[in-house]
Amino acid sequence: MRKILIISVLAVFAYAGCKKKENDVSTTVTASYPTITIVGSQYVSIPVGGAFTPPSATAYDSFYHETMVVLKDLGTLDNTVPGLYTVTYSAKNHYGFVGTKNVYVAVTNVSDTFDVSLSGWYLRLANPNRAAHITKVATGMFMTDNVGGVDTTDATTGPRVSAVFAVTSLTAFTFGTQLTSDGSLSSNSESLSLAVGATPTTLSYALVEASFGKQVRTFVKQ
Repeated sequence: MRKILIISVLAVFAYAGCKKKENDVSTTVTASYPTITIVGSQYVSIPVGGAFTPPSATAYDSFYHETMVVLKDLGTLDNTVPGLYTVTYSAKNHYGFVGTKNVYVAVTNVSDTFDVSLSGWYLRLANPNRAAHITKVATGMFMTDNVGGVDTTDATTGPRVSAVFAVTSLTAFTFGTQLTSDGSLSSNSESLSLAVGATPTTLSYALVEASFGKQVRTFVKQ
């Protein structure tokens, strides 16, 4: 009787061991990233010293049919220092895939009517193939659709990249540090000269971005 009992106990352990191996199987997971939707504008402007209220946002993974919580990272945002700042919104699905979206914040005391002087078409070095269009997206914040001033008829000059910048005074602006379609971008040597009489508005800057050279680029409003 004792011998039979020992055999039965061993059989139970053997069965449990086999069952564990059957459940230990890999699962194929499809990479899917949550889509974040900003409720309101992705471009926000506040006066120096003003309060920043992050726009609300939702996140949804259309493949896994899952709604997630959106986290907001204010990064280096300082409402006391004029500039362009990036606030990163992120959401993670249950498999750990993270979706992100950026909200750009201009901290500036520039007037809301300032775009009259700045918006429009520009040519880099008076070359008609190196055109850029600048559009106002918020008070003191603008977007250029060709930040590198590349030749749009010659692919070897680089990709056409859009970027936003904040005007911090009547003679200064900044691209801050932002993520573009071609990677991280920032700038230096910025100079802004608004139109006076027959002299057109001019912007100059040097880019810090992997695809572009470090030379100063000058754009003249047409």
